[in-house]
Amino acid sequence: MTTEKQKLDNPVWYSLTEVHSSFAIEYNQMKFYHPDYCPFGGFIDIDETLAGNDHYSAQTNNFYVVGDKPNFSESLKINKELVCNQMVLANPINIEISETIIELQANQKDDLFDLVNLVQPGYFRKETSKLGCYYGIYKNNQLIAVTGERMKMSSFTEISSVVAHPDHTGKGYAKQLVAHTADKIFSENKVPYLHVAENNIGAIKLYEKLGFVTRRKISFWNLLANEFKG
Repeated sequence: MTTEKQKLDNPVWYSLTEVHSSFAIEYNQMKFYHPDYCPFGGFIDIDETLAGNDHYSAQTNNFYVVGDKPNFSESLKINKELVCNQMVLANPINIEISETIIELQANQKDDLFDLVNLVQPGYFRKETSKLGCYYGIYKNNQLIAVTGERMKMSSFTEISSVVAHPDHTGKGYAKQLVAHTADKIFSENKVPYLHVAENNIGAIKLYEKLGFVTRRKISFWNLLANEFKG
């Protein structure tokens, strides 16, 4: 029987089985987020991944399978393996929140989309903001820093989109937003976790200072549909 903590080894599958089941598309026992929300998939049985990936590629030609390396047909290719540190937070972050942090609303959706894709292009889709709460800091009517929630299980919520505008880095906005988001997750009796590229040493050091501990390495396999050849 899979324990709650072991579900973190397969975060997409268990998020789409639990809290985010309404966002799931299932093919041959693979589960994917609808591509308008998040281009991620997960699986239990690797033998089901070849057909599942083919079906999903009809909806989006660029997506990620999270966890073990999946099988895939000749119609797809692996563009890259993004290896991440999966980091978990055990206790609330004890820092001063000096900035005004707001929960972003529907009328601020475009501000959020534009900022995240400026800094971290390729992951954040038009409907990603509906997966959880997103928090931001505005200066002079410009959204300059955000952090939010993405994958959600019964016991864990992923912190994601930790970004600041390039003109506003180094001012402590990210750590305040992460602390604020983590507090909200803890208030729901859930545990915050996140994924950060293993070569993003600066971000890993920041998260470690805030109390996050690396639980494991986990791979995000970026699959692309091969160009059609007529």
